[in-house]
Amino acid sequence: MYSETMKLSNGVDIPLLALGTWLIPDERVEAAVKTALDIGYRHIDSAQAYGNERGVGEAVRTSGIPREEIFVTSKVLAEIKDYDEAKKSVDRSLRVSGLDYFDLMLIHCPQPWDEFNSSPDRYIEGNRAVWRALTEAYRDGKIRAIGVSNFAAVDIDNLWPAAEVKPMVNQVSIAVGNTPRALIDFCAEKGIVMEAYCPLGHGSAIKNPKIVPFAEKYGVTVAQLCVKYCIQLGMPALPKTENPDHMKNNADLAFTISDEDMKALEAL
Repeated sequence: MYSETMKLSNGVDIPLLALGTWLIPDERVEAAVKTALDIGYRHIDSAQAYGNERGVGEAVRTSGIPREEIFVTSKVLAEIKDYDEAKKSVDRSLRVSGLDYFDLMLIHCPQPWDEFNSSPDRYIEGNRAVWRALTEAYRDGKIRAIGVSNFAAVDIDNLWPAAEVKPMVNQVSIAVGNTPRALIDFCAEKGIVMEAYCPLGHGSAIKNPKIVPFAEKYGVTVAQLCVKYCIQLGMPALPKTENPDHMKNNADLAFTISDEDMKALEAL
């Protein structure tokens, strides 16, 4: 079981392998999270938009594992661009999950989903308002770290001057064949840890014949290769699955991709 961690800019340790829970409904997510925790996962990623915070929290609370050993993430709805609503939403998420705190809370998207990358409005003031709410929750001990998700460099630049506490994480879609090098380097310069959701490219990587030879070279599955690729880029990876066998496979990462192959995979 892969159990390595890295430090965020505020010193909080974040496990490099997480269970993503997008599209796992609340009535099934508790069982999935319990299985993952039994296997050895210690990082669970959720969101208000997923509608499964209750089940995630229930699994964490009843796991028998000390709360401080499990890293739990949630995200403020992309449609919330208001201080009061954001503040209420954090408290609501804590209440729904039954948790005393989240380890990480993110702004889920710089724009409402129906406008994502299709509207010229980057919601600068709205994101600053939500960030102020997250900063207050962070200082109140309700959240151990705060960050953003799906933010482009321009969105981070828009937020940066008004952010008393700077973003610690930017969670975006990253996979073999989808490696936003400019954004990765931009965030690194600002001390922001990138997180990779959909490290299997929404499943497309599994079917990509160009990746298969690399996996065969290391005697691993394409899924294992893709997860390890993101981790070796220096970021937590969040593969989503309900299948216990896939959870175990994704966590079996006792191999190292060579620098040469990392460059070749990034170039695909």
